[in-house]
Amino acid sequence: MALLLHQPFLFYTTKTPSIHTPKSTAFRNPRNRALKCAAVAAPEISGDSKEDVLVDEERGRVQVVGYDWTEEWYPLYLAKNIPEDAPLGLTVFDKQVVLFRDGNGELHCYEDRCPHRLAKLSEGQIVDGRLECLYHGWQFEGDGKCVKIPQVGLFLIYDIFLIYCGMLFSCVVNSQLHGTSIKLPADANIPRSACTKTYEVKDSQGVVWIWMSHKTPPNPNKIPWFENFARPGFKDFSTTHELPYDHSILLENLMDPAHVPISHDRTDWSAKREDAQPLRFKVTERTSRGFAGWWGREADNSTPNFLRFEAPCNLQNNREIVDKDGVTNYFSGLFLCRPSGQGKSMLIVRFGSTKRSPLANIFPEWYFHQNAGKVFEQDMGFLSSQNEILMREKVPTKELYINLRSSDTWVAEYRKWMDKVGHGMPYHFGHSTISMPVEPAVVEHAPAGFVASIAASSPAKGGIGIKYAPNLANRYFRHVVHCKDCRNVVKAFEAWKNRLSVVAALSVTFAILFNGRQWKALFLLATAVFAGGAYVCSTVVDMNTTNFIRTHRRL
Repeated sequence: MALLLHQPFLFYTTKTPSIHTPKSTAFRNPRNRALKCAAVAAPEISGDSKEDVLVDEERGRVQVVGYDWTEEWYPLYLAKNIPEDAPLGLTVFDKQVVLFRDGNGELHCYEDRCPHRLAKLSEGQIVDGRLECLYHGWQFEGDGKCVKIPQVGLFLIYDIFLIYCGMLFSCVVNSQLHGTSIKLPADANIPRSACTKTYEVKDSQGVVWIWMSHKTPPNPNKIPWFENFARPGFKDFSTTHELPYDHSILLENLMDPAHVPISHDRTDWSAKREDAQPLRFKVTERTSRGFAGWWGREADNSTPNFLRFEAPCNLQNNREIVDKDGVTNYFSGLFLCRPSGQGKSMLIVRFGSTKRSPLANIFPEWYFHQNAGKVFEQDMGFLSSQNEILMREKVPTKELYINLRSSDTWVAEYRKWMDKVGHGMPYHFGHSTISMPVEPAVVEHAPAGFVASIAASSPAKGGIGIKYAPNLANRYFRHVVHCKDCRNVVKAFEAWKNRLSVVAALSVTFAILFNGRQWKALFLLATAVFAGGAYVCSTVVDMNTTNFIRTHRRL
C-alpha cells in the first residue's frame, strides 16, 4: 500500500506580484555548502563531478506566465461522501465555502457565511431541502436566494392586510377596467440583499470540483479528465485525508518516489529500505500548466512509470503492463490536492486498475484506508518541520534544498513551475522566487504519536473527555469524519464491542452463580469467546482511529 500510495502502477492577474529573490550573501548556494561538508557527508558531490549529481540549474531570468489561482477547478470532495442531511464546510486557500445537497439531491455551494450576521452556514442544517442558518433560521435555496425568515414571517399576514387596504381603494377601478389583479411579491418582507454568494460546482468522475472565480465564467474545459478511470473494467478505491501542512509540501512528498523505501519501510510489505537506490527521470513535457515525464529504477535501465502534474494541484502516476496474453492492463494512482488554509491541505487519493490482485479482494476497503492513514503519519513529522522551516527562513527552495538528479527531479520541476505561476497565487514557495503568506501558517510539531494521544483527550466540541478531539493530529478527524464507509465501520464495531462486552459480563456472572462444573466450563468458554470478539471489535476501531507511532530500530 505504501508503495502504491507514492509510486503506483495560465491567466494573468492584474495584482502586482509579491516575489522575493534573496540577494544577501548570507544565503549561500547549496552546492557550495555541499563542497564544504563533502569530506564528511557527501564525497560524491565534491570536485567537478557535482554537476553530474545535482539537478541542472537553468540560466537567465525566471519565466513568468499569466495565472490567476481563482480561475481553476479545485477538488472539493468525493461525491459519495457528501452528507445527504447536513451542510459541509470546506476551504480553498482562505475562502470558506459550504457544500450541500437540496431536496432533489442537487449540489449547491455558497460562501460559508449568512448575510444576516455572518454566522457560518456550515453550522446550520437542511430543512425541507433548504440550507438553514442555525442562528436565526434564515433559509436559502438554489442560487443562494433567502426564501424564509421566521422573524418576518409572523407579520406577513398583517403586512399583506395593510398593503391590501392601502391599495384597494386606488386600484379597484383600474383592476376592474383592465382585468388586472393585485399581486404581491413572494418575498415581500425579505430584502433582496438577503442572499449568499454562490460558487459553481460540478461532479466529474465521482469528484466534486469548484470554480473559484466570480469574475470569469466557469471554463468546463479545465475540469480534469482522467482517461484510465473511464476505461472499461477499471475499478478503484478512493479515500480522503486532511493534513497539517502546506499543499506544496504535500505535492512534493507525493511526487518523491525516492523516500518510499526509507520512510515507509515494511508498510504493508511493499516498501523495503534495502530497495532504496538511484532513480532515472526523463522530463518529456513542460508547459504553463505543469509538466510530465517518465521515471523508473536506474538498476532496471528503464522508465516504465508515467507522472503528470497539472495545475492547480493534480498529480497522477500511471503504468501499463502487458500480460502473457498480450492484454494491456492499466494502473493509476491519482492525487487531487486542495489548499485548505495556511499550513493545511486536503487530499483525495484514488487508486485503480483494470486488473486487480485477488489478494486485494480479501481485505475490506477500510483496511486500505487505515493503512493509508499510517503512511501519512509516517511522513507527518518531517513534513511539518519543512513547513516550519520554509515559513521561518523566508527564502526560495533553491537556497535550502540540495536536489539530486537521481531522486529529486520532480521536486525541482515542481518548484520551478511555481516560479512561473506563483505571482498569481495567494502565496508560493518557488525554486528561485517566493511570496510569503499574509498570515503565518499553522505549524504542527511531529503531530503523529504522543501528541495525538494528548489531543484525543482534550476538550472537544460537545463535551470534555471526548475520545476524538477535533484536531488534525488525530486520525479520526483527518480521515474518518470525511469517509462515510469508515464512519459506518467505526460505529458498527463500537456497537458490537459494547454488545459483546455486556454478554461476556453476563456469561461470567452465570459461571459464578452456577455450581455444576459443566455449566461453569460452558459459561467460561462463552465468556472467552465473547470477550475475544469484543477485543477484535476494539482492535478494528483502534486501527481506524489511532495514529501510527513510529518505532526506531537498529539495523
